[in-house]
Amino acid sequence: MASFLQFPLHYDTDPLTGFDCATLNLPDDHQGTVIAKLIRQTAPHRTQKAVLYIHGFIDYFFQTELAQQFNQHGYDFYALDLRKYGRALLPHQQAYDVQDLREYDAEIHQALDVIWREGHQSLILAGHSTGGLICTSFAARHSKHPLIKALWLNSPFFDFNLNSSVQKFLLHHVVKLANIVPNLAVPSGLNPLYVPSLHEDFDGEWCFDLKLKPQHYPRVRLSFIHAVYRVQQQLQQGISLHLPTLVMHSQKSSSPKTKSKDVNHSDIILNVNDMVRCAKQIKGDVSIVAVEGALHDVVLSQPAVRTFVYQQLFAWLQQKAL
Repeated sequence: MASFLQFPLHYDTDPLTGFDCATLNLPDDHQGTVIAKLIRQTAPHRTQKAVLYIHGFIDYFFQTELAQQFNQHGYDFYALDLRKYGRALLPHQQAYDVQDLREYDAEIHQALDVIWREGHQSLILAGHSTGGLICTSFAARHSKHPLIKALWLNSPFFDFNLNSSVQKFLLHHVVKLANIVPNLAVPSGLNPLYVPSLHEDFDGEWCFDLKLKPQHYPRVRLSFIHAVYRVQQQLQQGISLHLPTLVMHSQKSSSPKTKSKDVNHSDIILNVNDMVRCAKQIKGDVSIVAVEGALHDVVLSQPAVRTFVYQQLFAWLQQKAL
């Protein structure tokens, strides 16, 4: 990847106030030119500690309070908009389209290289939902990376939210179709109440671009399902993580069909029991924290819940001397 990275990296002012953004040029894929975006906000005082955050599916980085919390605790904050997501989606590309989650290794490696060259010696790798699965896979396969010291997972996508053995049996066979018709779109199963529960124009408190994190995404391509399923199966067969890992998730999941209390106080995207089951299968120093009243993205929960999240996160980092 070194031939694609020019250093020092050129940053432009990001639309998010106080943040900078740089382009990472990546090798072409089956759709042509590929880029990722590296977003940065530095701490008030010079530090050798940093965090690299990776977003979830149908998402991009906009969680400014998360960055500010890390800054206040002495970490420079970096986030990736992965290829074909958010700031990095190019006009000729099909959004979110990858054949293998390991394709994201290219931008993660480049981001880590930049962070190291910018003077950091210690990094927390952080991921939400699909980003949590990507981070887990990356950390397991690159266990000796000298910069990564810990892993923080925010509601990681360790398994599909399926309620019956019949659904899981069907998923196994649907995945096989991806080798034949990877572009076939099937129902996503994503709860359409989730994004409105977050956005300030509806029932939430957060400002984000609904073009980059859309309110509705009813269908998903088989290529994505296959890429995720393959990594989930590897995880569930047993992996080892040679660094401290913190998994945080809502205390409960629910599947509301209309507006209700559950929409704003539970995970309506994934099954938290799956997260716990899979996290317990990981060999290593893994801590699991259930957060009462949390949303799928725990740092977008209501204020009192977020306070608890940050208390637990930074207490854990302090305990691990990170």
